[in-house]
Amino acid sequence: MKEWYDAIQEAQSVERLEEIRISVFGKKGVLAAEFVKMKKAPNEEKATIAKELNTHKANLMSEFTVRKIVLQTQELQKAMQAEAIDVSLFSTSSQAGALHPVMETMDRIVEYFSSMNFAVKTGQIVEDDFNNFEALNLPKYHPARDMQDTFYFKDEMLLRTHTSPVQIRTMMNTKPPIRMIAPGAVFRRDYDLTHTPMFHQIEGLVVDEAGKVSFANLKFILEDFLKYMFGDVKVRFRPSFFPFTEPSAEVDISCVFCEGEGCRVCSKTGWLEVLGCGIVDPNVFEAVKYKDVSGYAFGLGVERFAMLIHHIGDLRSLFEGDIKLLEQFQ
Repeated sequence: MKEWYDAIQEAQSVERLEEIRISVFGKKGVLAAEFVKMKKAPNEEKATIAKELNTHKANLMSEFTVRKIVLQTQELQKAMQAEAIDVSLFSTSSQAGALHPVMETMDRIVEYFSSMNFAVKTGQIVEDDFNNFEALNLPKYHPARDMQDTFYFKDEMLLRTHTSPVQIRTMMNTKPPIRMIAPGAVFRRDYDLTHTPMFHQIEGLVVDEAGKVSFANLKFILEDFLKYMFGDVKVRFRPSFFPFTEPSAEVDISCVFCEGEGCRVCSKTGWLEVLGCGIVDPNVFEAVKYKDVSGYAFGLGVERFAMLIHHIGDLRSLFEGDIKLLEQFQ
């Protein structure tokens, strides 16, 4: 048996060790052959031979196990050394990271309004019904609530459907004048080419003494802002309806894809809707106990702006982590 002990110790690879294992412990191996020979030995010698063979079997298996661990450790170390990376070396394949297009667009929007002396306010994502709906002139069972398919919790709390609750909480804790924007994530139960369950909005609010804020002020700031974001585009205001503003308007820009000529993206109209706005409804001021004030508000979807600026066709692609898409914004 000494030759098999030596063979195990001299094995230089796991593969060679496996060959020895089969030769020694296999069904047709050395030990199996020795046990067969034992059957032909005199009965009084069988016990001694069996004991000796079992001792060798146990010792050989122990030697085999130890040698296998040693060889596996050596092979692992060799592999690690071969694959080692010197992180101090300069790599020409290194690629710079970049902001996500949604965050980059949000930063640009915030930068503009900050330069126009708007304070940036943030608020909680989980809201109550009063701040998300009722204070915004959307009482229970109001039909306009159907426009915002909401995620509700069992305790009558909800995931905010817009960042307007930040405006409500700011007004309830601050005296006018107020000049603010509220960027952040909002949630609605929607999912298609132009909607996702989570998206980002930026809403703006200006409040001052009665007569100091007008639709003309709102129109000027939005026209300047849209030219800052999209360049030399035409801007138009269309009458619309929002429960929290009166009068209200939808704001369009000339199509950035066809420059107003009419294409598939703008449905041949030459115009793209980009945001909503209006003069704050008196019922909103009443809910926050404001008197003798006037103000305007506006709101926009950040993803909508990112899609138009970067010509992205499917809103969902912004949230799928597709490296081919994200690499384009380095």
